Amino acid sequence: MQKIGEIKSEIQAAEPEEYAALFEKYKEDTRSGVRKLLEQLHKKEAAYEKELLRTEKMKEFEHKYEDLGYVCGIDEVGRGPLAGPVVAGAVILPRDCKILYLNDSKQLSAKKREELYDVIMENAVAVGIGMASPRRIDEINILQATYEAMREAIGKLDPVPQILLNDAVTIPQVTIPQVPIIKGDAKSISIAAASIVAKVTRDRMMVEYDKLMPEYGFASNKGYGAASHIEALKKYGPSPIHRASFIKNFI
Repeated sequence: MQKIGEIKSEIQAAEPEEYAALFEKYKEDTRSGVRKLLEQLHKKEAAYEKELLRTEKMKEFEHKYEDLGYVCGIDEVGRGPLAGPVVAGAVILPRDCKILYLNDSKQLSAKKREELYDVIMENAVAVGIGMASPRRIDEINILQATYEAMREAIGKLDPVPQILLNDAVTIPQVTIPQVPIIKGDAKSISIAAASIVAKVTRDRMMVEYDKLMPEYGFASNKGYGAASHIEALKKYGPSPIHRASFIKNFI
């Protein structure tokens, strides 16, 4: 008879398509430890089914416009920080996209974002990333800089999409038809994917800036106005990546 520890390892390593076979394999095993493992597997299966339904609901806009051709999600990260660039992501997912757990990047842990970033980059039809520097933000204001980053991201896509799903905004100077969706990063898998790509890209940049300028704590605060960041700003003055138009009240 197989040891309970071995069964546990088998269940923990199982993919969702293997759940049914495991239930069948161990349904006659009356040991309490095995029964508990099967109960856990039932909960795991229920959570998986729930995620499938949630993800399918997030494909509503993709299904609505898929007959037009390639559907692209657009989102940005970094409009609010005191330092660092604003970064935009543009993602075209395959029509039969099977990626689960896509969501507004703010709702995901850093570890989950990193995992999903790799999955998105591996499976996407196309990914474009655009950004505007702190200096550019100061020159043309954060809203226009965000639009500029979004246009850059769109311009890097190959193939060119036929429809854009945007998180809440309509991007000027773009000829491709656009659909602004309020809280789109929680309603569209394409926008959610763009949100994750933009967030991971920007966070990685801020970690690298932290190595060059550790006094500001960029690795942890990502340029946002944490109390320790503001204290460092007052003590050391602005760094080359601070947004002058954002820090007037602190220095």
